[in-house]
Amino acid sequence: MDDIDPVGLAVPFFILAIVLELLLGRLGWARARYEPKDTFTSLAMGLGSSVAGLATAGVIFAASLWVYQHRLFDIPMIAVWAWVLIFLLEDKTYYWFHRLSHERRFWWASHVNHHTSQHYNLSTALRQTWTGGVAGTWLLWLPLSLIGFPPAMVAIQKGISLVYQFWIHTEAIGRMPRWFEAVFNTPSHHRVHHARNPRYLDRNYAGILIIWDRMFGTFQSELETEACRYGVVKNLATFNPIRVAFHEWAAIGRDLLRAKSLREAALYVFGAPGWSPDGSRETSQQIRARWAAGQGPAQVSPAAAEATAPTPDARSGSPA
Repeated sequence: MDDIDPVGLAVPFFILAIVLELLLGRLGWARARYEPKDTFTSLAMGLGSSVAGLATAGVIFAASLWVYQHRLFDIPMIAVWAWVLIFLLEDKTYYWFHRLSHERRFWWASHVNHHTSQHYNLSTALRQTWTGGVAGTWLLWLPLSLIGFPPAMVAIQKGISLVYQFWIHTEAIGRMPRWFEAVFNTPSHHRVHHARNPRYLDRNYAGILIIWDRMFGTFQSELETEACRYGVVKNLATFNPIRVAFHEWAAIGRDLLRAKSLREAALYVFGAPGWSPDGSRETSQQIRARWAAGQGPAQVSPAAAEATAPTPDARSGSPA
């Protein structure tokens, strides 16, 4: 069981599902928007993420093993209750990792590329980070090994979570049954997460269970009266995978060069994305507050959003 890799096993399914969704969309049998350059970027990001992951996998696993040697309890990998417990604890860990990756710029810099597509389809799920290992978010999972979960067990559950999250990156599926929507992350919930509408910004961080967002006040349902507009607040004007992967790190570097104090430098790196000392830029919280005060863009109906949706080669905005 130690050598099970859920993501590796699921790769053929990922490819077949993307091809099927694309074909159904072209035939008009499902809602699926694909743009060749955008899809290529997502696939390139996925490949690059796999390569980058191999470069840091040894360090991460060695750290997990070292922590496991100092574990508090011996948790058997074959026990059913242990898998139920790791499922809940790993999923909660993912929620806080995901939330941290949106609320603090240093970790947003490694996560933002996943949100840069203005389309929402299964290929978007593969648009993964190249710098997550360097950013150190994997440290959040070490307490699970300290408790006593074998590192292989943690790795398998993380893989299961990633495989689950693949299918929710689609517009082809509407709402699931009410009981399922209440407990699990779904395409509807995750469309909200990828939307840049002020109402939807920084919501629905769930991995598998949406209950964490409901518990911690970050849940937002998808509204029929407001269609999701995808991408980041200021969309990138490029399909270049290199720029997609590193644009926010470069922006942090430019901001550090203009910082006038250590405090400013620290906030440029670890403050909320969009923070600026003179308020010339806005954080998600400020954007939401302005919208709530009636100063932001009006709601967009699904019909209006369809009419104004970006054309296949549309590129708007500048690097976030």
